[in-house]
Formats: sequence, structure tokens, C-alpha cells
Amino acid sequence: MGDVVSVELVLDAVTEALVRADWTRLAEARLSSMAAHPSPSNRPHITLLVRSRLDAIDVAEAARELPIRVVAGPPILFRHGDRGVLVRPVEPSEELLRLHRAVHAAAPAGDDAPHTAPGEWTPHITLARRLRVESLTDAQSLIDTELIGEAVALRRWDSRAASVTALPATQ
Repeated sequence: MGDVVSVELVLDAVTEALVRADWTRLAEARLSSMAAHPSPSNRPHITLLVRSRLDAIDVAEAARELPIRVVAGPPILFRHGDRGVLVRPVEPSEELLRLHRAVHAAAPAGDDAPHTAPGEWTPHITLARRLRVESLTDAQSLIDTELIGEAVALRRWDSRAASVTALPATQ
């Protein structure tokens, strides 16, 4: 998709710290890790919507669903050839699915990335990109089996502008 705009679900401080600890363990083991991206906008999240562009969106109604309990399981790999994206899959609870639908309902029609469109969405928290398949067992051994926490806020990330905006805000 190239440059994208996304709406993301941000985790509470304790849960974020636990995911960052996952990132650190992977990095210390010299495995691919999101810890390698020092940008302040790089923080653990669950992506709800991704498009090549996104005009004004008011997610105030969707944000009323927050906070939401988040249960993330042991890491799995979204494989692409000899590498993949290491993620913690997130349980698609009714509350989370309702929030996802509300965000999409608030957005004007657009070119949803297939993995974020309603009915196709796989909620997850990214731990590493471009992890070598042969490193999967090592990576999995470093990550706890279950993570339980809360998602507490929404944000908009614009890769073209390299900006993050807290939501709800009509933009």
C-alpha cells in the first residue's frame, strides 16, 4: 500500500510495558524486534483500520467502548517466504469486534487494507517484522504464553506525515 494512515488501539501503561519487555528480550537475543525502531510513534498497539488515505473521521462514539480488556496469546508468525511478522494474536472479544466495527462505520468509504476490513481482520500486537522462519522457536521461547491487559485509547498514525494524533478528534 505504500504510505498509509491507520487508526490504532493503544494499550494501558502496564500492558505496554509488558509488550516492550517482549521486544527487549527479542532484541537482546539478537532476533528481529520492534525495539529496533526508536521512533516515539513506535509503541505497542492493535491496528483497527489501514488505508492509503483517510479523510476526517470522528471516532468519539467508538471511543465510548473504551477501555476494553485485551487477551493476547502466545506468539505466532504471519509468514512471508523465509521471514514473517511475529505477533501476539488478540482474542476477538465481542467488545473488541464492536469497537472495530464502530471505527469502520465512522470512516468514509475507502480502500481498507485486506487484513483490517470487517470480516477479514486479525487483531494482533506486533512483536517483530522480518523474523527469519528458522528463528521462530527461539523467539517463541522468549515470550510468555498469555498477556492480559487493557486497551485504553485510539490514535491516528499517518506514515506520509510521520505524525501521530490522539483520537477522538474530528480532523
